[in-house]
Amino acid sequence: MQKMMKRSFFYTSSEGLYNKLLLISVLSLLAFFLLPIYSYAQFNTPKYSNEFMNLGVGARALGMGNTQVANTQDVTAAYWNPAGLMQIKESYQVGLMHASYFAGMANYDYLGFSFAPDSSSRLAVTAIRFAVDDIPDTRFLYDADGRLNYDNIQFFSAADYGFLLSYARKLPKLPKISLGANVKVVHRSVGNFASAWGFGLDAGLQYQHRDWQFGLMLRDITGTFNSWSHNRDMVEDIYAATGNQIPENGVEITVPRAILGASRHYSLGDQFGLLASADLVFTFDGRRNVLLGSSFTSIDPALGLELDFQRSVFLRAGFNNMQQVRGLNQSEQWTVQPNFGLGFSFNQFRLDYALTDVGDMTDTPYSHIFSLIISF
Repeated sequence: MQKMMKRSFFYTSSEGLYNKLLLISVLSLLAFFLLPIYSYAQFNTPKYSNEFMNLGVGARALGMGNTQVANTQDVTAAYWNPAGLMQIKESYQVGLMHASYFAGMANYDYLGFSFAPDSSSRLAVTAIRFAVDDIPDTRFLYDADGRLNYDNIQFFSAADYGFLLSYARKLPKLPKISLGANVKVVHRSVGNFASAWGFGLDAGLQYQHRDWQFGLMLRDITGTFNSWSHNRDMVEDIYAATGNQIPENGVEITVPRAILGASRHYSLGDQFGLLASADLVFTFDGRRNVLLGSSFTSIDPALGLELDFQRSVFLRAGFNNMQQVRGLNQSEQWTVQPNFGLGFSFNQFRLDYALTDVGDMTDTPYSHIFSLIISF
């Protein structure tokens, strides 16, 4: 009798399932909001940590101002919101992207693969690399006689790697809700001078209601810890001679952030459609230069639009990165980053293009980004 009651509670009681989900949600939110406060007191928490993981992947997303948390629906969902992996219709999907930033100095590469082990779940793996290659090491430019010897110049790379293992699932009792999570591994290296390994978790949720879609993404929900190891013997003498601070081994933590999104698709006749989306990015690493900033949290809004023709040709626009800047006359004004994009879908392929100013550090103010999605 006791065994039957136990099975009834764990396997058939919807109230028990609801209580478990509620408990997990409450504990996750407590960890999400309390850990940043704890991390400030215990670890090195720079304002911008692992920022290469916030650049974004996929030209569709970049053309829409990164507003993807609610409407992401392809393999790039593993990055934007793993719950969106459940929107993929095909059994397998591959995503590719390459971009060059800062006049070709930095290379940004993305590769993603997703597959469905069954009808109610989805798996994905993602790899990201952001690097500046061929940096000259001029420590031994002068030989023992004090003469210039260019043959002594060696080259190294400053590279950041991000790896995601993603899992998404629909709730049998709540078919309109999809949940997803990432296990995140970060590796950063500066030649042979220093390296770091980091580990963290992401969690995401999507909810569909008629033509509306809502999404919540919690990045680095437990904090992503980066353990740095410095090869002091390679730089100690030069740093001491030039008055620079000699680096120490330590732990750097990436503070959690939350992204809340909403989108809606409108039918414009028989052949046209319009997707409107908006995201609110909440950061908890102190005041930032965004639209709404405070010592506890800063909120950075973003807007995106996607006009489609027969779901085959797409025209996109987005606005994000709102900041207050001071001009030469000391007057302050608000600026916003505009983004534009195109997309073409044919058979199993989708080719996307984005014009965005991720690399706005040169005479060419915008970057041209292409990405490819292959479904089979």
